Amino acid sequence: MYVVVADIKLKDGVESDFKTWFSKSNEILSKLDGFTSRRLLKAENGSHRIIVEHQSKKTFIKMHESEEHSKLHVEAQTYMTDPPLPRFYEVIAK
Repeated sequence: MYVVVADIKLKDGVESDFKTWFSKSNEILSKLDGFTSRRLLKAENGSHRIIVEHQSKKTFIKMHESEEHSKLHVEAQTYMTDPPLPRFYEVIAK
C-alpha cells in the first residue's frame, strides 16, 4: 500500500465549505483504479492534514496524472493559503 500524508493550510472561514468539497471530491476519486481511501484530519491546534491511501505507487501516480485529479487539484487550491506539503510512504508492515 502507498500512503501520502499532506499538510494543508486552509484560508480563514472556509473549513465548512472545504469539508463539503472534500467529500464530493472523494466520490470522484474513489472511482479511479487503486484508490483505497482519502481522509481529512484536523489537529487539536486547528491544523489540517490529508491522508491518501492507494494500492500502489503506480496507481497513485496514475490517479495524480488523471484529468479528474487535475481539475480537483485546481479547485482545492482555492481553499488553501499555500500548496499542500506531501510526504510519501510505502506500508512495510501491518
